[in-house]
Formats: sequence, C-alpha cells, structure tokens
Amino acid sequence: MIKNIILDFGDIFIDLDKSVTPKAMEKFGFKNLTPDLDTLFKEYEKGSMGSRAFLNQVSEHFPTATEKDLIHAWNAILLEFPDNRLEFVETLAAQNSYRLFLLSNTNDIHIEYVKQQMGMEKFNRFKNAFEVFYLSYEMGMRKPDAEIYEFVLKENNLVASETLFVDDTLENTDSAASIGINVWNLQVGKEDITQLKSYL
Repeated sequence: MIKNIILDFGDIFIDLDKSVTPKAMEKFGFKNLTPDLDTLFKEYEKGSMGSRAFLNQVSEHFPTATEKDLIHAWNAILLEFPDNRLEFVETLAAQNSYRLFLLSNTNDIHIEYVKQQMGMEKFNRFKNAFEVFYLSYEMGMRKPDAEIYEFVLKENNLVASETLFVDDTLENTDSAASIGINVWNLQVGKEDITQLKSYL
C-alpha cells in the first residue's frame, strides 16, 4: 500500500524543452556535450559550486558569450507550469492521504528563474503542498545516485515498499526501483501527473 509519494519537478510539473539550451549555445561554438561540461553541470546541480563560479567556468568554454547570454540560454529549457498541475497537487495535499515530497535535480539559477516566472505567491503555494521540498543543489546529492533516495527514506522514516517515486527519466526511476521503491517513469507528452491516481 502506497503511503508516500516522491515527485520530480521538471517535466512532471513544469514543462521543459531540453533541446533549447544547446540550440541557443550553438552560435557561441557549442557542438556537443563534452565530458568536461557534463561534469561541470552535474557538479553545479550538486551545489559543489556557486552560480558565480559556475558561470565563470562555463564562460571559459564559450568566451564570446556574455554572462547574460549564458543565463538566458541556461534558463531557456524552462517553459510553462500549467495551473491544472498546481491545483492537482494542492488538492492531493489537502486530502492528506499521502505524505508528499518533491525531489528535483536543479540549481540556483533555474530556481530563481522559476520563482520570477511563477511569482512567489504561486511558487510558495507549490512548495507548501509538500512535506519537504528537496532540491539537489541544496542537498549535495543528485539523482540517479542511490544515496539521494536512501537519504530521503531515512530522514523521513519512509518504507521503500510503501513509497512511489515519479520521474520522467528512466535512469532515475531505475535507480529508485533498485532499492525497493515503487516507480512510475512518466512518459512526457503521453502521460500527465494529473493521472497519478491510476498508478496508486
């Protein structure tokens, strides 16, 4: 029986277009994701460096891009947060049938942009629907590393078999499933978080 639900943020609540950032960086010489850049992005998501250090390091790879260019391209991935999804999670929280947690791989620049786009009133409504709002850069961990799921289970006294984790990235749900958590790998464009009840 499911008692706890852990939910991802990007492409679960807020729509993303993961192709836009690379496209926006092509004019500054971006061709493909190098191991160096991949490591840099992951370290930033883990909060291993602040936004200033991150932007400085990225600009070394793209010297013709201004800081404004970099921030604009970085945030271009973030699209709309449909109201029906916000209302859905608020209703779910109000029913008090499940313990709700957010668990997102994200970073300071993205979260600040989301707050601006949504407005603080709406952002706080979203945040308040969850018992705990876990952001990777504040935790020093990121999905799909098993330690992040183990941390959330242990810190909140959750039993893996009583917990459902929803994420659009197969690598993340596979990792959670490997430690006994029930998972829904949501297929973006075919499924929506508002259909959650059919997975419980």
